Amino acid sequence: MAQLAYSQLKGMSLQTLSREMREFRTIGEFKNDMLMFKDDMLMFKDEMLMFKNEMRDFIIEMSVFKDEMGEYKDWSKKQLITMNRQWGDLANKMGTLVEDVVAPNIPRIAQTYFGCEDLDYFAVRVRKKSLKGDRQKREFDVIAACQGIFIFNETKSSPEIRDVDKLAAFIESNELFDYFPEYEGCKVYPVFSSLYMDDSLVAYLTRKKIYALTLKDDTMDIVNWDQ
Repeated sequence: MAQLAYSQLKGMSLQTLSREMREFRTIGEFKNDMLMFKDDMLMFKDEMLMFKNEMRDFIIEMSVFKDEMGEYKDWSKKQLITMNRQWGDLANKMGTLVEDVVAPNIPRIAQTYFGCEDLDYFAVRVRKKSLKGDRQKREFDVIAACQGIFIFNETKSSPEIRDVDKLAAFIESNELFDYFPEYEGCKVYPVFSSLYMDDSLVAYLTRKKIYALTLKDDTMDIVNWDQ
């Protein structure tokens, strides 16, 4: 609003002049408000630009994170497969540990107790297929043979009565020579082995006419030979 000329002001009444001044002040305040609003809009525009840039950076970071998570997932899967394989190998090794301890003692036991001065056959973890019936396969922990004598050993890391029962049932079935027909007619000596056996299990093996081979002092020995 243009400034009022002095001649115009002179001719105005006090009331009119007061009204004109209020209007002038109101327009000035409005102008200031508009300038402030403009500044606020510029600030808002800058803030939105910053927010847009931050969101762009966030999206990039999330994309990188997604790729890294995908790589980590693949790596974790491979590590899990590797770890499961290692645990499986360890479990298998632990499962054969007792067998590995027992097996080297069998030739000495065969000589000391069964008179085998020279073994004709000695094998560990033998898998054989029966030549009769359904021709099922069976694994024998240790097999040893000499002139007229056949020794087969079964080893358990945690022996139980039911293990003895299974072995006794196999002996009574006369199926042994279905797997080893070449040794049919030999004297059979069944041996059940473990690193530790309690007295009750040894007594049970004795009743079943099976030799108990376990740790005695600092070596493995048959503990029911004279029973």
